[in-house]
Amino acid sequence: MGSLDIAESCLNSIRQISDEVADAFLYLDAGCSEAFQFMGAFSLLMEIGARAICSLENLSYYDPVIDWNSCHVVPAKKIVVITSRLLSDAHRYILRCLSIHQDVLRCTIFTSISEVAHSAYIDTPLGPDAFREYESLLLQDYEELMRKQRLEKHDLFSHDAGDQPTRTHQQEENFADEGWLRLGFHKQQSSKLPDSPDKGFDQTYPLNGSQGARLPLVVSVQHFPMILCPLSPHIFVLPSEGAVAEACLSIQQKDSLSPGLPPIASGLPSDGEETPPGATLTAHFLYHLAAKMDLKLEIFSLGDLSKSIGKTLMDMSSLYDVAGRNKRSAGLLLIDRTLDLITPCCHGDSLVDRMLSCLPRSERATFGPQVKGSQLQNKSISSGLMRAPLDFRIPFDSIFCGEECPTNGTQFMSECITSFISGWSLKHSELQTTDIPEQDGKYTSDNVGDFNTFSMHGSFISTANHLGENCLEAMFDKGTKDGALLIKKWLQETLYHERANSSVKIRPGFPNTNELMSMIKAIASNQASLLRNKGIIQVALAIKLALSEPQSSHWDALASAERILSVSTGDSQTLSSQIHDLLCKSISMQSQHSHAQRRHAGATSGPLSFQDAIILTVVGYILAGENFATSGLGSPFSWEEERSLKEAIVDAILEFPDIAKFRFLHDIEEQLHEHHGKLKSQKPEETQTAQPVINFDEQWGSWEDDETENNDDQLYGDMQLKLELRDRIDNMFKVFHKLSRLKRELSFREGQLLRDYSGYSSVDRGLVYKLLSLLLRKHDIPGLEYHSSAVGRILKSGFGRFGLVQAKPRFGDQSILIIFVVGGVNAREVREAREALVESGNTRAELLVGGTTLLSPDDMFDLLFGSCSFQSFEDVKSMPI
Repeated sequence: MGSLDIAESCLNSIRQISDEVADAFLYLDAGCSEAFQFMGAFSLLMEIGARAICSLENLSYYDPVIDWNSCHVVPAKKIVVITSRLLSDAHRYILRCLSIHQDVLRCTIFTSISEVAHSAYIDTPLGPDAFREYESLLLQDYEELMRKQRLEKHDLFSHDAGDQPTRTHQQEENFADEGWLRLGFHKQQSSKLPDSPDKGFDQTYPLNGSQGARLPLVVSVQHFPMILCPLSPHIFVLPSEGAVAEACLSIQQKDSLSPGLPPIASGLPSDGEETPPGATLTAHFLYHLAAKMDLKLEIFSLGDLSKSIGKTLMDMSSLYDVAGRNKRSAGLLLIDRTLDLITPCCHGDSLVDRMLSCLPRSERATFGPQVKGSQLQNKSISSGLMRAPLDFRIPFDSIFCGEECPTNGTQFMSECITSFISGWSLKHSELQTTDIPEQDGKYTSDNVGDFNTFSMHGSFISTANHLGENCLEAMFDKGTKDGALLIKKWLQETLYHERANSSVKIRPGFPNTNELMSMIKAIASNQASLLRNKGIIQVALAIKLALSEPQSSHWDALASAERILSVSTGDSQTLSSQIHDLLCKSISMQSQHSHAQRRHAGATSGPLSFQDAIILTVVGYILAGENFATSGLGSPFSWEEERSLKEAIVDAILEFPDIAKFRFLHDIEEQLHEHHGKLKSQKPEETQTAQPVINFDEQWGSWEDDETENNDDQLYGDMQLKLELRDRIDNMFKVFHKLSRLKRELSFREGQLLRDYSGYSSVDRGLVYKLLSLLLRKHDIPGLEYHSSAVGRILKSGFGRFGLVQAKPRFGDQSILIIFVVGGVNAREVREAREALVESGNTRAELLVGGTTLLSPDDMFDLLFGSCSFQSFEDVKSMPI
């Protein structure tokens, strides 16, 4: 049997539904778009025969006129919707889609959430027969919507020819509920309606000649499990805007850190009724992924939530795997993210982590409430995690702008791109006709109106390779220096194979950004070369951005600060002083940046932001928990040491309210900005020279009393705000106290084996490396649970007395090893897992690494204190230590 390839398995799943996709309008939600972009599926969908690929959330009134495969003459009679969400969440947009394509006779819906998962999910209104129930409910809501639209059309045509039809307030509300206002139903579009109601209905609704009735719409719902983001053939995560990644992994309780992280492991058996929805959906996803890849899983877990997921997986395997004898055996290791939070917070030597930290991301698609009156009301739709999308935007337009292009071919390419963008920009100029500007052989953003409204971006594709070697997978295995040297070698080989006529001077050794950019532009000198090598070009552009300033210095400065914190763990006072200095330095840099911005626009911020300092504080508290006993109420530092840290954060927020996006401060942001405005207005007055004091007569005393009362009210309001802010920062430090408990509790339960392995500190090596190294060397890990099958449990319990005992398998003995980190994985852990496999000498095993999402230090801030943290101050306050 051949080696495993996650990306190829996903593409094969798409080929299996080719009959449904052919000659259909295809709608993808944001999660599917993320996944299909990584696997490079869009070209395959067009080859299969899709008429057009459209966004489900941002569908347009003009979608029916799009036809990318121009060979079609007859209007499309079917649409296909692929969604990574629950059917109840996507219902509003599916209904909109049907109301736009009123000629279609068949609607096929593919969802990544299985029928069993729909029925097991607490907040969904669908029952055990979820797919059939939804088909019926969708048809009912669609017929009701068509009836409303027929009444609306009748009202429009009931006016005289010279009158302008208008809608009542109630009609506007109905259209808003059905999504038509967002689709852009304007007065100009009403002129495109048929001349008479009868004529319009005959064209809009196809009639059966014998019965004079609309042909019935056929709705089919099917399961399509392979909606994931393959970062390479052996690395995968879940789409950030899909239901599984957005589902909460932790219910609000005393051991919770964030809705997007598993709770702190307590070692106690969990109550099935309290299993978070994210655990249920994750278990179903992993089960169907293994089934699609013909794998029989031997399941191991470490951490309380991972054990719950493993138990659910094992129960499903016992129920549904009746023909699993011909499948390959694979070991699945589930790990709770909270067992090691320091690794995704650190800035290690990973080139991929550097790239992803500096690349911009697309904006999230917005999922709104359900249609009023629909039977599919899902109250969980607004409670999902707002994770940052995985759609990384590589600045592809930098090839065509800036410096003079090295060849005439690139000059021709820049003119073509400029003409295209100029034509596209007509959409944003109220359809006014403009001429394409003269280019004079150079492409600049000034030549095309407002270039910021349309900027070319590339994206990572997991199937891109160079001479048979997968580009992204090779980058995951490299540090910064080795990865930069490898991409330089690839670019040189590509120049040779393309026989590019380039005068690029290449020096030996570590490449600089100018060398990389020169080689990229030479390879992109003509259209054929650009298309053949787009994969390596986009990876090289991302590396060039990561090595540029100030991104490179920023990463190196944070890595240096983490090493300083690591070597300061000998004394609590030294470590707390280092954290305090980092907080104060970030505030000072913010102040300097604010003054520089007032002097001239475009000033760059310093190498250390306040958000960076907060993440370093997280690292410091975790390190303190590893090395110090608790000094106060849950804190590894003394009361005086921690008080100075709190005061530094309070002062920073009062001086710069926008210095960090803390979610628990969302409801007092307005008061903080008002206080900041008062401070700014008072500063000029304080700098003025003191005026001589004038003693007024007693008749002015009443005025002085009024002024004193106003000042007292202002002082009272400011004091109230400071007390409220201090109260919230106190609760923020309760989260720090929980972080400091993580390693102590792990060491208490699992002993010192993982902590002291090979003498590595937490900053040097992560838990995944230590755990995998021990398992591959056949060590027993305390706390690691094996989930035996039903047959294994029978042999263990009943037939053991007859000598029929099933030997417990070992994870390291499997030929296929799958590591899945519940809560998210980062690129450094992928690299370390591969290093552990190589160091063990196990050359026959295949390693697959996955996680809920791809984590960076910025993502960790969002999970603990930002957009993915607990919603408000009350949530944080209600979590006792």
